[in-house]
Amino acid sequence: MQTLSTRPFNSTSLKFRTSKYIGMGKVIMGIVLLISLLDIPVLAQTSVARMWNEVLLEAIRNDYARPTVHARNIFHVSMAMYDGWAAYDPVAKPFLLGNVVGPYTCNFNGVPAPQDLKAAREEAISYAAYRLLTHRFVNSPGGEGSLNRFDSLMQFLGYDISVTSMDYTSGSPADLGNYVANCIREFGILDGSNENLDYTNLVYTPFNGFLVPTESGTQGINDPNRWQPLSFDFFIDQAGFEIPGGIPEFLSPEWGKVIPFALTSNDLTIFNRDGDDFWVYHDPGPPAYLQADGSGTSAEYRWNHSLVAIWSSQLDPADRVMIDISPASIGNIASYPTTLEGLRDFYKLTEGGDLSQGHPINPHTGSPYEPQIVPRADYARVLAEFWADGPDSETPPGHWFTILNYVNDHPLLEKKFRGEGQILDDLEWDIKAYFTLGGAVHDAAVTAWGIKGWYDYIRPISAIRYMAEQGQSTDTTLSNYSPEGLPLKEGFIEVISEGDSLAGDENQHVGKIKLFAWRGPESIPDPEIYVGGVDWILAENWWPYQRPTFVTPPFAGYVSGHSTFSRAAAEVMAMITGDTFFPGGIGEFEAKQNEFLVFEEGPSIDITLQWATYRDASDQTSLSRIWGGIHPPVDDMPGRFIGEKIGIAAFNLALQYFGESATPVIAGKNPSRLQVFPNPVNGKDKFISIQIDDLIVDNLSVTLSDFKGRLILDRNIRLSGKRFQLDIGSLSAGIYLLNVKTGKFMTTEKIVISN
Repeated sequence: MQTLSTRPFNSTSLKFRTSKYIGMGKVIMGIVLLISLLDIPVLAQTSVARMWNEVLLEAIRNDYARPTVHARNIFHVSMAMYDGWAAYDPVAKPFLLGNVVGPYTCNFNGVPAPQDLKAAREEAISYAAYRLLTHRFVNSPGGEGSLNRFDSLMQFLGYDISVTSMDYTSGSPADLGNYVANCIREFGILDGSNENLDYTNLVYTPFNGFLVPTESGTQGINDPNRWQPLSFDFFIDQAGFEIPGGIPEFLSPEWGKVIPFALTSNDLTIFNRDGDDFWVYHDPGPPAYLQADGSGTSAEYRWNHSLVAIWSSQLDPADRVMIDISPASIGNIASYPTTLEGLRDFYKLTEGGDLSQGHPINPHTGSPYEPQIVPRADYARVLAEFWADGPDSETPPGHWFTILNYVNDHPLLEKKFRGEGQILDDLEWDIKAYFTLGGAVHDAAVTAWGIKGWYDYIRPISAIRYMAEQGQSTDTTLSNYSPEGLPLKEGFIEVISEGDSLAGDENQHVGKIKLFAWRGPESIPDPEIYVGGVDWILAENWWPYQRPTFVTPPFAGYVSGHSTFSRAAAEVMAMITGDTFFPGGIGEFEAKQNEFLVFEEGPSIDITLQWATYRDASDQTSLSRIWGGIHPPVDDMPGRFIGEKIGIAAFNLALQYFGESATPVIAGKNPSRLQVFPNPVNGKDKFISIQIDDLIVDNLSVTLSDFKGRLILDRNIRLSGKRFQLDIGSLSAGIYLLNVKTGKFMTTEKIVISN
């Protein structure tokens, strides 16, 4: 079974330098051109678009960890390659060439038909990518290595980097590529990103003073609902680079003004604060706010952030709590909460995790998924580290491109766009997939950071410490009661009494709040040997599951960028492949015992992260940020909903550029999800109804099995509409598996018949 890893060219011509990470997005590809070892036949199986995507991801890993900036870089490089390809296509429409995008016009009169179409496209794509990449990464902290890799790839491909002409009318593909890159460079000056001033903020200033994480409490926060900067002796970002100054500024709070891909004015709300406009797409409304008198949504604020503290207690493998992390138990969420109050029923407060119901069988093999029982703490810790992408990070948008490349390499993938029609060659597949996913992650950055900049919402490290400073909000008879305090939870959040080991030599901490939580980085003298573990700590000293030189990303929490990026990417990948499931019904990532975690030892055993569907992977990403102490649920869920809208809109718009005429996907609808009703079924009912929305089918293969796998019904059904019925009057009470298959998709639903 294929395990996720980054495998750029499948060739001995490339050396790799590896970190402690081994796996998807964690293999660091130092591309060294060794002419004597080039394996041309093998390299010929890899498209030039894939090669340029790989060196782009490596350049991102060697740059500052700026997810907004790199989402834009990914989109613009994907756009450059797409326009270089589409310029020679009779059907596809370029994105920037010959069009007006925002305030910029890129004039284009077409190119002469080349004698060798494939060679012309590869040359135009390569020059476009090369020129844009060298422009974007010349001032990167790892710029020297990145530029050398760009040069080496051009040399391997046989292109002369001294060719700088942009006279595409001559018929030269190199000139066309140079012209495409120049248009994108000029467009980038006008797109609202402030690239010319290194993307610095123009109007945003933090409302709260900074917090020093190594000191207790919040040190005088002004507003517990607003973001608080952190101060360090030295701050090392997610990519491992030190940021000068000690107090990193808010990353991209004005990013909502950047020109998007598929977002429209109908999605936009413009807010104003202190005379400055903040552009917000897909406004989710405000998060949960804490009021001094405990009114409004204060209870939800307290619950959300206390859940983060409680999940921190689940990060010690010594607790011996074991769970199944296979697709048999993880994923396949039936519905998501749409209200603040509904979050309480979705996230498991003391157990960790969510309402995953798992997948009864692998629809591509017809067999059940094999259980994988592991320590919950190892799962949570690996999850937090894997999806955090750091250090050596290609950032969340780049991480999803490594997943796309993994899927592209899978031997079971048929490269049929939307799972239909003819199999595309590698170049056309990569060009279209990168362009679509690039547009989606770019829009996710524009949307999520526009929301972050406007709502300016607090992070758990500040919220938990602030509530601890106020006291507790559960028992009104105690002297430390406050409507702004932490809610008590026996075994997790308690009051320190005399005689407690945390009371202090002079009982100075009596009456304060303590948490049963991860002990923090100070408990780890050597991360190669020690585990931080879990114990009772002063709540005012609570620390996210992060390293001491990073602690929390330097921008507001609401909404989660990880959730937004991941759901947008998951929707795109399902739509471009025509299947909600990974090829073969499973994607995997291996974390070897004591070889994966960075700021403490672990995991304690070998574990394998597994996902049946792209959406399952996205949902797992979201949970990782809660276990990591980065986001409460209120940050997460709106990001998932917004990401779905973004991914579907990006896909639909990409179809128009590709000249596709089929009906696009509708937001909020999953074409492989059946609706079965009633379910559960009362034993007195004689029929169940099955409805398939947004899918044009006529012939279905339908089977019904009991939970032991014994076949009860096997029928072929010809649909005249979207709904059909099955007679279940003869079935006894129990659990059954309904499997529906067409040439387009296969899905399984669990049906419960009660007495």
